[in-house]
Amino acid sequence: MTTDPSDPAVPPDARRLPVVDDGVDPRRLAEGPREECGVFGIFAPGEDVATLTYYGLYALQHRGQESAGIATSDGSRIMVHKDMGLVNQVFTPAGLAAMPGHVAIGHCRYSTTGASSWANAQPAYRESTVGSGIALGHNGNLVNTAEIARMLGVPSGNDSGLMADLLARDPDVSVEAAIMEVAPKLVGAFSVVLMDNERVYAFRDPHGIRPLVVGRLPKGGWAVASETSALDIVGAIPVREVAPGELVMLDEDGMHARRFAPATPHFCLFEWVYLARPDHVQAERSVLFSRREVGRQLAREAPVDADIVIAVPDSGRDAAAGYASESGLPFADGLVKNRYVGRTFIEPTDSLRQLGIRLKLSPVREIVGGRRLVVVDDSIVRGNTSRQLVAMLKSAGAEEVHLRICAPPIKNPCYYGIDMATRAQLIGADMTVDEIRDYVGADSLHYVSLQGLVDQTPMAMDELCRACFDGQYPIPVPDEHEHLAQIKFDLDALDA
Repeated sequence: MTTDPSDPAVPPDARRLPVVDDGVDPRRLAEGPREECGVFGIFAPGEDVATLTYYGLYALQHRGQESAGIATSDGSRIMVHKDMGLVNQVFTPAGLAAMPGHVAIGHCRYSTTGASSWANAQPAYRESTVGSGIALGHNGNLVNTAEIARMLGVPSGNDSGLMADLLARDPDVSVEAAIMEVAPKLVGAFSVVLMDNERVYAFRDPHGIRPLVVGRLPKGGWAVASETSALDIVGAIPVREVAPGELVMLDEDGMHARRFAPATPHFCLFEWVYLARPDHVQAERSVLFSRREVGRQLAREAPVDADIVIAVPDSGRDAAAGYASESGLPFADGLVKNRYVGRTFIEPTDSLRQLGIRLKLSPVREIVGGRRLVVVDDSIVRGNTSRQLVAMLKSAGAEEVHLRICAPPIKNPCYYGIDMATRAQLIGADMTVDEIRDYVGADSLHYVSLQGLVDQTPMAMDELCRACFDGQYPIPVPDEHEHLAQIKFDLDALDA
């Protein structure tokens, strides 16, 4: 069954008050890259799987902050509870205690296809095969959503919901067989966790664009998650990644795997720059280590006569430490982050968005005043935040501001699960580096080279999706006009 928090039939301690509407307009433009989603699944008889899933989602909160949900099964029925808001807003100890079982999946969402609404929160539940239902959580973005909708004879919309519909449409086919039939028909990025009453299933697109890892619990159960940080928090020992093009099943007999498509790896390079938590381990290397090495690479590529290195917290911190170490310049905390303020790009108006950076970041005048600064940040998307940041540092007394960016210029939108701006809104699409430098007001600006960035990961250039930087999409993508039409469809659906 599904749990709608507005339904008066829902038990009181499983019901949550609606999250207060903060006035966020779904038509907002992304100032920075917005994360996509985090997924978690667990098979653990005898354990409190709902609470373990809650902790797993807590570790993945950075990947999606609009909605959260958990599904559990005790072997006879599936319960789903989901709502808009952060993980700790959606769930209470009493609510988790009302979700018994030995199988669970969880999801935290940022919408990339489909409007930001309760109806599109996940896990998605569908009545399905052989007396059972299924619940599904998806990280990524399909590029053949319209084709799937036509196949089902329904309007286009949320790709995860359409995926669940496709998997559940034949009641005489087992879940495993349904996945093996449907997964090859999906085009795009998908790291999926799915459950029925007895098993957790995890499958990943043939390109492996988004991360998905499996771990073993100390008492013999299994967990699967978007990042190793979520395995760590529940005490699971990482075993291996779900391979691109692979289906993994977790049940009382252990872990079983089947391949539904050949692997053609193209892991998202931007995961290394910004999306993943620093403690996530991918291809046997921590993201923190790679980001620190990117900072060293920046220092080699673009040394500058300066006094100190500071980071734009939090994502620029590891790279800034690497830059300082390689350059010999001292590292200092010249910017303090307010931990209780949301991301600047979710403000509903330009004026509030401009105020947002001052609410979020404050310069330490004693550190930045009278000094020549190297300022290390993860990326520049539209450029407005960088422009405000430079102005704020100079108004605090900085003599010079030299921006060093841990990613090459972003020139192309992502169709695989990161909600960046359209190409027309990307400052790197049509402006030169010198023009961007002048626009943001920096004394100098250097982006790490694409090869320099790739060299600091454990992967080769042809194993990485770098389309946002060089336009080489590993999966054919829709025309941008078609993409914008889909966004308009989603917004119109929300208004309706």
